[in-house]
Amino acid sequence: MIELVNALKAWKTPEFERVLKDEIQKLDKALLPLQEGLSLSNYVSGSDISAVILKVTETPDAIRAKTGIFYAGINSGSCCADDPTPVCEQTEYCEVMFEIDKKTAETTVSLLKDQQD
Repeated sequence: MIELVNALKAWKTPEFERVLKDEIQKLDKALLPLQEGLSLSNYVSGSDISAVILKVTETPDAIRAKTGIFYAGINSGSCCADDPTPVCEQTEYCEVMFEIDKKTAETTVSLLKDQQD
């Protein structure tokens, strides 16, 4: 479960987007739909992610943050066993929606498939 407590505390302050970005970038990548967002490779690498806050809206119960995520993927299993070629990371990008509950900070995240939501 994702809880973006610091982002919720920073809501309606000038620091909100910075705090949200920092919290997102510290999340365990396994909690994000990065694998489903791959377009150029077939496996998410262990490299760090970079978040860009694209749009923030508010509902009575939640804060919604449309976020672009830059991360790296690799094409696993594409080399022969004796191939000395190093595994090269490929830059990937996807957009996700974080929805932060205003009372609990419990956060859901979903992949935006058409990147227009």
